[in-house]
Amino acid sequence: MKKLLCNLPRFVLWIAFLLIIESYVTLQAQTSSSNNSSKAISGKIVDETDLPIAGATVQVKGSTKGAISDIDGLFTISSEPGSILIFSFLGYQSIEYKIDKVPQTIKLLPKVDELDEVTVVGFAKQKKESVIGAISTLKPERLKIPTSNLTQALGGNVAGIISYQLSGEPGNDNVEFFIRGVTTFGYSKSPLILIDNIESSTTDLSRLSADDIAAFSIMKDATATAIYGARGANGVILITTKQGKPGKVKISARVEGSLSAPTKRIDMVDPISYMKYHNEAVLTRNPLAVRPHTDEKIASTKAGKNPYVYPAVDWYNELFNDNVFNSRANINMSGGSETARYYVSLGISDDNGIMKVDKRNNYNSNIDLKKIYVRSNIDIDVTKTTTFSVKFSGNFDDYTGPIVSGNDLYRRAMATSPVLFPKYYMPDENHTSTSHILFGNAGDGNYINPYAEMIRGYKQYTNSVISAQAELNQKLDFITPGLSIKVFASTTRNSYSGQQRSTSPFYYSISYYDKLTDTYTLRELNPNGGREDLDYTAEGNQVSSSYYYEASLNYNRTFREKHNITGLLVGVLRENKSGGASSIQTSLPARNIGLSGRFTYAYDGRYFAEANFGYNGSERFAKNERFGLFPSIGAGWMISEEKFWNQDLKNIINKLKLKGTYGLVGNDNIGAWNDRFFYMSEVNLNGSGANFSWGQDFERNVGTIDMIRYRNDKIKWEIAQKMNLGLEVGLFNIFDIQFDYFTEYRKNIFGERQTIPYEMGFSAPLFANKGEASSHGFEVQVDANHAFNKNFWLGVRGNFTYATGKYEYVEEPYRPYPWLSHIGKRIEQSYGLVAERLFIDEEDIANSPVQTYGEYMPGDIKYKDINNDGIINDEDIVPIGFAKSPEIVYGFGVSMGYKNFDISCFFQGAARSSFFINSKATNPFMQMDLGGNNLNGMMQAYADDYWSESNRNIYATFPRLSTTDIANNNRNSTWWLRDGSYLRLKSVEIGYTLPKRLTSHLGMSNLRIYASGLNLFAWNRFKLWDVEQGNDGMQYPIQAVYNFGINLSF
Repeated sequence: MKKLLCNLPRFVLWIAFLLIIESYVTLQAQTSSSNNSSKAISGKIVDETDLPIAGATVQVKGSTKGAISDIDGLFTISSEPGSILIFSFLGYQSIEYKIDKVPQTIKLLPKVDELDEVTVVGFAKQKKESVIGAISTLKPERLKIPTSNLTQALGGNVAGIISYQLSGEPGNDNVEFFIRGVTTFGYSKSPLILIDNIESSTTDLSRLSADDIAAFSIMKDATATAIYGARGANGVILITTKQGKPGKVKISARVEGSLSAPTKRIDMVDPISYMKYHNEAVLTRNPLAVRPHTDEKIASTKAGKNPYVYPAVDWYNELFNDNVFNSRANINMSGGSETARYYVSLGISDDNGIMKVDKRNNYNSNIDLKKIYVRSNIDIDVTKTTTFSVKFSGNFDDYTGPIVSGNDLYRRAMATSPVLFPKYYMPDENHTSTSHILFGNAGDGNYINPYAEMIRGYKQYTNSVISAQAELNQKLDFITPGLSIKVFASTTRNSYSGQQRSTSPFYYSISYYDKLTDTYTLRELNPNGGREDLDYTAEGNQVSSSYYYEASLNYNRTFREKHNITGLLVGVLRENKSGGASSIQTSLPARNIGLSGRFTYAYDGRYFAEANFGYNGSERFAKNERFGLFPSIGAGWMISEEKFWNQDLKNIINKLKLKGTYGLVGNDNIGAWNDRFFYMSEVNLNGSGANFSWGQDFERNVGTIDMIRYRNDKIKWEIAQKMNLGLEVGLFNIFDIQFDYFTEYRKNIFGERQTIPYEMGFSAPLFANKGEASSHGFEVQVDANHAFNKNFWLGVRGNFTYATGKYEYVEEPYRPYPWLSHIGKRIEQSYGLVAERLFIDEEDIANSPVQTYGEYMPGDIKYKDINNDGIINDEDIVPIGFAKSPEIVYGFGVSMGYKNFDISCFFQGAARSSFFINSKATNPFMQMDLGGNNLNGMMQAYADDYWSESNRNIYATFPRLSTTDIANNNRNSTWWLRDGSYLRLKSVEIGYTLPKRLTSHLGMSNLRIYASGLNLFAWNRFKLWDVEQGNDGMQYPIQAVYNFGINLSF
């Protein structure tokens, strides 16, 4: 027994040894068996530029087995048939393949931000591939142009927006824009603008900094806009600002300084030529008339004698600088933790006008518009299922400028004779102690002196728009997965305060001039009308506010991996209080309510369906018409995800999607803001009175009741029926192409009745929903980006929009000829007479139809007798040209980078647009209604080609000269009609990013310097002024900008 116990350890060791040997043999057998059934896979992993990725991970899904790619991106791994391999690398999107379908080359794409994978839609976000509505997104970096007005970046930058700019005056330089053109002839044509879900004005949009924008969506069809019900008929621009992300504090700054100058300056004739042409203009109409300018005056002016006696004033140069310096700066900071995140920004811009400053004044009357904008977005995860967000923004404008606007000042400079009087006189011996400026004038001092208008004072205003909003999101997964609720409230306060300080100029003219001593004696023209000290006038203070409340229930859930269902139900309440009330109507709060919903279904990423509705109530309408229901439906088919779409096809056409939508959208903004309750009559109980006579001598004036508007219980919503068919195509994983064809039919367009007989005795106009209009068009957008290697990348983009609309029905008075009717014609169609040529001689006049617009003679415009009745009158007016708003807008650009350098340029154009030259404003020596007497200056283009006795060209650009209003020549006609088409080099930018090894030493993560330009050059047929301004070219010009900037990141 003892021996057995002594040998037991040895026995145990032998048994353990035998078990180990057995286990090893069994394991080797299993391993051998496993190796016999596993499959070895080899390949190469590359990035989006086809460069190898070293250190990428290849892992068998559900296992710890894996491999790592080498320096050439090569890998080898073995696994059982049917297993799935996961390819991943830091900063790149992971991708999975079944082991028997792994390609030889695996391309990993960089991870993208959430907003690059989703599209912001009404009240929610959707995955891009599931969106079937006509929604265009604009990358925020494309909005970064060297201007402080964001609206100037829209034209040609995205499909669907029709735009044009009329003025370059700071503070008055917003771009006019429409979504898919002008689709109604009703009161409201502009789109709804929402910034962080707050309804905003075009000016609010113009003040927004591109650095603060996270997503910019343009919503165009019924499924995209119907959910907004009463506000979405003209399309919706939806903007989301940036929010903080977990991580270290990130600070970014952008600083720019730029020189601005007019894109085109109007060329005027010199003063000597002006006097000669002025004499001709008088004599050519009346040979016996007295010449306004003697030979002695012309010779003395040409000789440069006393400039106060013989003035030769270049009013443009006296009032305006060639260029002006402007600046902009923005800084933002973001960061936070998984629990709380923040984004704050501060921006400032200083835009100056091109007006000169008189050093003798102790104030600066040039335009100086300072804008400050602040924003703070904070998100807090109260719990794992509860998020609370607070957003605050403020825009603050501080304006100083001349008493008259920059537009008016520019117009007056163009409309003043250069030889009638100087801008001011030097004192004569009787005025040596006079302290005020001796402004020049003529006659009784009733002429406009542009210089005096510019420096006679200044006006100021401050305007602030402050918005605050709070949002609470609560997940309700404990009820059912995917369910959540959101509560949102916001308020906006707009305040304005303005005042002006001005003098009344003292005007003088020369009463006597001694040629021997070259001295003059001045005569004061308005001794009792001038004022030396500044007078103060308050423009008043206005405060308006708005409140918005929203509650929504959201649902988003995927069943069995292929069925995705989303739902949305949202209720809203809006209230606006006006601070500038002028009547009992406008003093009352304006309110409307709405209930909206959306349902979407997606199957296997291939088939999509969507239904939306908006149910809205408006205070404007009677009870029976107060609420409107606006539904929409849509469907989509991702063909490229079908099984028959094999990999060979996908290598060429990686995406092919068809989609279509149809629905109704409402509009209750059908009248002026102070024209609210259509179901109530508006009556003035304190009328101006009327005279009643009885007998021979008895007459009495009594008060009356004046009817301002008659009630109409049948006034209702303007309704837009929208249809959209779309195609999305991706080619070679490089090109992204979108095409949309759309139609729209508007009905119930509000307008004044035109067929009510006068004999019915109505003392105020009647209104009804009688108008109808239709529109259609198409748009194409192409984007392509490709990195050829790690040093060189190239991007191209382009878009094209065509949109046209016409009257289907409008109530009109009786029209004897079909061409006089608007029905069937373009919305905003240009109308005028058809000009054939200029009259040759008196015989030509005698043998032509009689023109009924006043006297005319050889060299005046001859019109076509459309109805062949031998008389030229308003019955011969026909549609000519196009509308002022272009029917075609397009843009294209290219950007590229090589190593640390980058360059980009963008072209923008418009076509199928017409405008009339304002003949009264451009005809020389004539007088315009500018608040005083004036004699128009003369454009060089007029002098270059006009009809005269020595140039009897019946096709000259301009007719016979005149110093009076020749009504026959100043009619809207094809003579003054011009093509508004153009192609503009909109922007250019060249930049250099410093290498990381340098910026890291400076404590920065990025440093980029760049030079850029805006509105640099344009190609067009019209040469007088910037064609984009149309007939408003005699005002403050659009500005070309030459800019230098720097971007910093920490």
